[in-house]
Amino acid sequence: MSLSDFFQSVGLRDVIDILAVALIVYNLLLLIRGTRAVQVLIGILMLVGVAFLARTFELETLEAVLNAFFIILPFAVIILFQNEIRRALTAFGKNPLNRLAAERQSGVQEIVHAATSLAAKKIGALIVVERQQGLREYIENGIVLDAALSFDLLLTIFNPSTPLHDGAVIVQDNRIAAASCFLPLSSNPGLSVRSGTRHRAALGITEETDALAVVVSEERGAISVAIAGQLNERLDGEGLRELLERHLGGDNGAHEVEAAPAKA
Repeated sequence: MSLSDFFQSVGLRDVIDILAVALIVYNLLLLIRGTRAVQVLIGILMLVGVAFLARTFELETLEAVLNAFFIILPFAVIILFQNEIRRALTAFGKNPLNRLAAERQSGVQEIVHAATSLAAKKIGALIVVERQQGLREYIENGIVLDAALSFDLLLTIFNPSTPLHDGAVIVQDNRIAAASCFLPLSSNPGLSVRSGTRHRAALGITEETDALAVVVSEERGAISVAIAGQLNERLDGEGLRELLERHLGGDNGAHEVEAAPAKA
């Protein structure tokens, strides 16, 4: 069958079938991105590869052991990832594609509102937003919250009288994944000696990942945003909102950075 014959044989039902499968696979990949499930999936694929080699080279004992393991594997996966499976089914029902843009916009507004309020009170803050690269390593070294992203919760976390105000808040999929997280500090020699720990941490995480970091200076009450190891400084509320929408909207942040070199 030639390529032209193949495309002529594809009907509307086939297109819908392919799109439905692609949608399910896409949502599953989004769900496990940056989690331990990725490592488990890689391990399972490696075992499948070993089983294939065992059958190819007629390694009967190894093949028998792996076949027995594959029988109990589905039950093990259900037990190990029951919370993730429950969350996936809930998210699949509540988050169709036509709501993604509205949810992202809502998250931006909450961050902007919180950052401007904290800046007016000269309360330091560091908010890191996960994009394509997972931040599970940094989430697990903080206090895991998995709470809805909101202005009130951000203000509560960064209140100097609360135990979570030190460190960074990490936002993942429009939720506050964790607070009081420790981030790598930038070793950029071009940084001013006036750059505080929050700014160095913001630059450090954006040098190592594609995350975006919003910083509120405790000393000056100024708002900055770190992207790809560069710092956008002295932003007002409108400037912060426009920058976040530009880098977090649409394709979830695959934009070029237009920022001056980092400095205090």
